[in-house]
This record gives sequence, C-alpha cells and structure tokens, in this order.
Amino acid sequence: MNRKIFFFGNFGSTNFGNEATLQAILANFRALIPEAEFACICTFPAIASATHSITALPFSPAGIRAWRPKNRVARLLRRMLFGIPSELYRWWDAFRTLKGGDALIVPGTGLLTDAFDISSWGPYGLFKWALVAKLRGCKLLFVSVGAGPLDGRLGRHLAKMALRLADFRSYRDVSSLDVLRNIGFAPTHDRIYPDLAFSLPRSAVSSDRQTHRRRPVVGLGLMNLGSMYAGRAVSSAAYASYLESLVILVAWLLDRGYDIRLLIGEVGDPVPKFRSLLAQRLSTHGSERIMDAAHVTSVEELLSQVGDTDLVVATRFHNVLFALLSHKPTVSISFHSKCTDLMSSMGLSEYCLRIDQLKSADLIEKVLDMEKNSHKLKSWIAVKCEEFRRASEEQYGLILAESVGRRHWPRPPLGSPSRT
Repeated sequence: MNRKIFFFGNFGSTNFGNEATLQAILANFRALIPEAEFACICTFPAIASATHSITALPFSPAGIRAWRPKNRVARLLRRMLFGIPSELYRWWDAFRTLKGGDALIVPGTGLLTDAFDISSWGPYGLFKWALVAKLRGCKLLFVSVGAGPLDGRLGRHLAKMALRLADFRSYRDVSSLDVLRNIGFAPTHDRIYPDLAFSLPRSAVSSDRQTHRRRPVVGLGLMNLGSMYAGRAVSSAAYASYLESLVILVAWLLDRGYDIRLLIGEVGDPVPKFRSLLAQRLSTHGSERIMDAAHVTSVEELLSQVGDTDLVVATRFHNVLFALLSHKPTVSISFHSKCTDLMSSMGLSEYCLRIDQLKSADLIEKVLDMEKNSHKLKSWIAVKCEEFRRASEEQYGLILAESVGRRHWPRPPLGSPSRT
C-alpha cells in the first residue's frame, strides 16, 4: 500500500525561503520513497501545486458567506449564527482531508510564531491540524522548525499544545529551543538539525557562475520592515538608519570597482525604495552597474543570481543561507536571533552585524576583511555546508523511520554527499 504524507506550512507564497524549504524536503522524500503520495496543506494551494507539482489544499476552506455588519451586537450575532458553524465545518473538512494519511509533517520555516496571525498557519491553525492528525492516526512531525516570537498568551498555549502532540520534534537553532523553554514548554529528547534548505539538491545550487564579467559583484540582500516579524523587531528609526548605511556601502563599493546585484527574498522587498534613495544620494554615474532582482520569481532564479556574485551582504535569513550554500563570503545583517544562530553555527559570528547597531563603517570593514580572506572563507564555508548536508541526511533517516516505518533507505537523498 502506498504511503500518504501531508506537509503543512506557509507555502505557495512569495517568500523564497519558505518555498526552498518545501522544495528541499519534497526532493529528498521523492528520492527516498518514490512510491509515496504527497500533498500540501498551505496558504496558496494553486501556486504551491503549480510550483512544486504536488496536490495542494487550503488551510481553511471558505465558510458560510454572510453579511458583514458594522454594529457590535450584530457582529456578535453573526459570529454565533455563522462563524461557529463555519469553523466547525472547517474542522470536519480537515478531518476528511487527512483520511488515509500516514503523516503530517511541518517542515522548517519560522512557523511557531504569533507575530503575523494566530489563525491559518498561526498557532490556532497549527493546533487544529495537529489535533486532527492525531485523531486520524497520523504521525505528527515538526522538522527543523523555527520558533519565536510568541508574545500572546493564547498563541503560546496553542503552540505548546500542538508540540506536545508531536511524535518527532527538531528545531533549526538553539534560540528556537530557548523560546520554547521560556514559554514553559520543556523539550524532551528534541533535536537541533540544520535548516532544511541546506538539503536542497546540488543541481539547484551554483557556487560559481562568474562568466563574461569585467568587474567583481557584491550581492546586496534587502528586506522590508514589515517582514521583520510584523515590524516589531526593528524600530522605524533603526530601519531608516539601516537603509542609509546600505546606500553609503553601495557608493563605496562602486568607487572600489564593484558591480552591485540587488537581491530579494520575497516579492515586495524594498528595491524601488532603495533605488529612490540611491538616486537621491548618488550621481547618475555608475547607476547602470546596479542590477535589480525585481524579476526573480523562483528559488532557482534567486540561487542563480546569488551564484553570480563574489561577496554577499544580506538581511533576510534565507538570503544569507543561500549565499552560504553557494560558498560565498557573507555578511549577515541580523534582525532576529535565527540570523545570529546561523552565522554562529557556521563559525562566522564575526561577520554578523546587528541591524539596530548597524554602521556603514562596520560593513565596509567586513567587506575589506572578506576580500583579504576570500579563499579561506570559501573553503571553510564549503566544509560547513557539507557537515550540514550530512546532518540533514541523518535527520531524513530519522523522520522516514518515524513517519512511514522505513528503516532502510533505497538510496541517499538528493544533495547528500555520496558514501564510498
């Protein structure tokens, strides 16, 4: 009998880090158990289905349509008459969806947070699907997930209940474990494994596409304020200072003979705004040497553009990760502990700068250091990436045994180093 495995997460979105996570685990599972059936419960199922060639379903189907009153009493009445029945229907639909499922897997991403929403893929939606999975007899696995912030009492409670239902839990960094301990969840026998994007197929990653270029290229990864955990992690003043520091860095890099490639991690990152700031501060001379990333529409395209750089200065977590995966000397502008933990785990803490303390002089100093130590850094990063791939291979063995009872692998997962 073929196994049926469901994945749960904020997928089908314009966030390339999330998409890379699903892409990585799917590629490996398809190699390991090609006979299995896979489906995805996600934010934008039509896009996820087209992008990943997978059956995709929404977190919450449309409920009962009704009027939207402005009066407070009428709103309460509407919730009682329509809201509760609609939500009961959604629970029943989730129960029906997971019929015949062997496992519900929550793969990677910073899903354990209430920073954006408590429903859909937030703590409430996560708890709902976790409980339904257990009622259906599915294994429940949290695989290399990120946690925090969890500020609301209800969000914390729901996240803890969902985690307690799990058959397997692993986290992508130490800070996620600390977040859970701080909200009263005591992880027992839980593990830390690298972010799943480190297990992307090698064919998707290019460490060197430097062809037909006259000048070296620095990749500059931008991030919008709202994505920094709903704008709560960084003040508006700190964000303005961050953009100003990057403008000064670009001017210095152009004078030093570099071309600039602007990198994004999500559609909506502030390329137009940054271009406007550059136009105000720089002369028109050299503007043709600043390449946009606005046309990027897939993980592969973003990885290709990262591959066509010599050095990277980036803010988004997965932009930094993609640069490291491509063996690029990288400066991380950290807005969250996950960025700090990533650079620490790579042995590159000295190249991690806090966004709220960012100064252009520090960025320039790090670029100069990377210039001088480029070869050594590339070799070191390559070694660490291989370590993370081997750790990912180990984890796939664990979750395969837990989710479908397979104790022996048919062949090594995609992207893993061959064993001879």
